[in-house]
Amino acid sequence: MRFAVVSDIHANLPALEAVVEAAGPVDGIWQLGDVVGYGPEPDAVVQRLRDLGAVGVQGNHDAAAVGGPEIQWFNPDARRAMEWTRAAISPTTRDWLAALPESMTEGDVTLVHGSPRDPIWEYVTSVPVARANFAALPTRIGLHGHTHLPMAWLEEDGVIEAVSPGHGSVLELRGRRALVNPGSVGQPRDGDPQASYLILDTAEDTIAWHRAPYDIGTVQAAMRAAGLPGNLAARLAVGL
Repeated sequence: MRFAVVSDIHANLPALEAVVEAAGPVDGIWQLGDVVGYGPEPDAVVQRLRDLGAVGVQGNHDAAAVGGPEIQWFNPDARRAMEWTRAAISPTTRDWLAALPESMTEGDVTLVHGSPRDPIWEYVTSVPVARANFAALPTRIGLHGHTHLPMAWLEEDGVIEAVSPGHGSVLELRGRRALVNPGSVGQPRDGDPQASYLILDTAEDTIAWHRAPYDIGTVQAAMRAAGLPGNLAARLAVGL
């Protein structure tokens, strides 16, 4: 089966639509949290995910949006955007976000936002952190987001290998354990402003990363019209 895996959409509807179109027919869509925050269309993004039948987990921005204390650790721009999000979202969106679990299991795959041992907050950015999270991972494959960077960590015979993929990169798992990040749909931070996602093929045991272009200017204009921080809008054009 083929699954499209998305993360860190951050209320960016054009980016999500571009990914859905580029991914084509799939057997399901899995989302890894931070559905809202930063961007201008939280209700529309949540409704689109609901229409698509997407399943997934809660990120720190999603938790903050429904009133969680996570907002206390946000930087000034993120906090300002979250205060706007809290005021803008509908009760239906709030209820949907609040009901998301911190982690979930689909077959031999664990879905989290941050990491297996800290589903909301931890960033998996180094070999030591990856090693500790393999120890906490209850399945063979762990999918996570949060860093906004496409990445994979492979474990074989106690050795951890880091993989930094690009557009079109295909990773053959060959039965190995893996921690895998699809990158960000709505606010990439790897220097490529195009929306990032991956396709997990469980039959072939492969993971393929892809990028999808979208109309960034339209999103920037919507953010400015909503009064969201200018820095958040500007960074979309450079992917940082």
